[in-house]
Amino acid sequence: MSENGMMEKDEIFSKVLRAGRRTYFFDVRATKADDYYLTITESKKFTNADGSFHYKKHKIYLYKEDFEGFSEILNEMTNYIVGEKGEEVISERHQKDFKKEYDDEEAEVSTSAEKFTDISFEDI
Repeated sequence: MSENGMMEKDEIFSKVLRAGRRTYFFDVRATKADDYYLTITESKKFTNADGSFHYKKHKIYLYKEDFEGFSEILNEMTNYIVGEKGEEVISERHQKDFKKEYDDEEAEVSTSAEKFTDISFEDI
């Protein structure tokens, strides 16, 4: 597809979603048989005591045969959340002036789900 025939395998198609301390990387990659699959990587930024940063990454692999089911459940879940709670964010953790740092996963695990609502896997 690219003019550059030497293009790296993992540079097929990528999108980035920045969401506060989290960044989501969506990458189309190639299997050994040259079929395509999707990886979604969540990278979360943490501040060390000395002021430097480190990142924790989690990766999901999504293959073609699972696109439809994944997309259906994701849409169902995000629609359920918005239907039950509306689109407005209730948590004080999202307020710019809320100073406390929540570094335990427990406290933050469910804060970003609705940001995925507009993704359509059929377009990938």
